[in-house]
Amino acid sequence: MAAEGSRQPPGSLSLRGRALRFLARREHSRAELRRKLLTEEVDEAAVNILLDDLESKKLLSDRRFAEVLAQSKGARYGVASVSRTLAKQGVSPELAAAALAPLSATERERALAIWRRRFGAPPTDLKARARQHRFMLGRGFEPATVSWIIKQAEQSPGGDDC
Repeated sequence: MAAEGSRQPPGSLSLRGRALRFLARREHSRAELRRKLLTEEVDEAAVNILLDDLESKKLLSDRRFAEVLAQSKGARYGVASVSRTLAKQGVSPELAAAALAPLSATERERALAIWRRRFGAPPTDLKARARQHRFMLGRGFEPATVSWIIKQAEQSPGGDDC
């Protein structure tokens, strides 16, 4: 059995230790990590210095965060949804655009794959069409892309020749 003093209480980690623990779990944007580290007891200047140090040591990178997020969410969501997530996490528009470029190129194919997994058959009436349309829009796909997918599905009865 471990000695009583060998384990630190959860709140006793240093600022750097907390930051590294967050980064060990997954990539974070600078703004997101800053929000997580700022507490009433922590000086804002100390957090900024730490974040600068982590960036200089390549442990924190908004570019890497944007690429990882776009790659992981791109299989399930459209460019608009991923773009909103990146903006919410404080990624600059330039870095977001660079990370989203590969997704934009395959938007229709990804949307079609998601539509096939979810529905697989063309809508039978206006209510079903509206439901499919809302679902795809909710996933962050452009209205023109969603309309194209549903039209393709209606033109090919099995939905497989899209």
